[in-house]
Amino acid sequence: MKRTTYLQALFTAACCIVVITSCNNNNDASKTGKEAATKDTVVKKPVVEAKPAESKRGPIINITDTLSVKRIVITVKDSAATMPRISIKLAEIYGIKLAAVLKKNNLKTTGSPIAWYKSEKPPYFFEAGLPVDKRPSKPGPGVQVKEIGIDSIVVAHFYGPYELIPQAYDALRDWIKDHKKKAKGAPYEIYIDEPVEKDGRPKDPYKVQTDIVFPWK
Repeated sequence: MKRTTYLQALFTAACCIVVITSCNNNNDASKTGKEAATKDTVVKKPVVEAKPAESKRGPIINITDTLSVKRIVITVKDSAATMPRISIKLAEIYGIKLAAVLKKNNLKTTGSPIAWYKSEKPPYFFEAGLPVDKRPSKPGPGVQVKEIGIDSIVVAHFYGPYELIPQAYDALRDWIKDHKKKAKGAPYEIYIDEPVEKDGRPKDPYKVQTDIVFPWK
């Protein structure tokens, strides 16, 4: 599924707002959430590149057949006619809407940001969410609470320039086909690592992990 670097930049900015908000609520809890995200297979963000990659080096894709972890996720569903519109809406969802839900309900994030993409052609339908420690008592208009159960999943641990991520989707589809399985529901992406250094410079994309998850049956 193709994304643009424009989308990546705005999405990263939004995620930074979420991280700052969560840290202000509870620094220790935020740290615990990050540690849990690292340990969980299915449990931040797309790579931000200052300029197009000059190298023709391919991405690193490691595929794992495993089980998902139970999670409570607060989400917002939306759609967009173009990729730039997706980026604007993701920034709004993560940086404003869900950040407000965290604060209002005294929630702590327990993992990395997640995004489900239900269409690859316009209009684009997507759902953006944050895993939290409990169900919110007042989620607010337009905010849903969903649960990720214990399901069979195949995960592609992706390292490399984000524009190459369609290769991970293709690899997962091949795995589903080769193992005579059927996809179950929409795939989703989990943004495990920070895409930028502490000083704001983009990280080496080959040191940034994004997990692409395909539930199967």
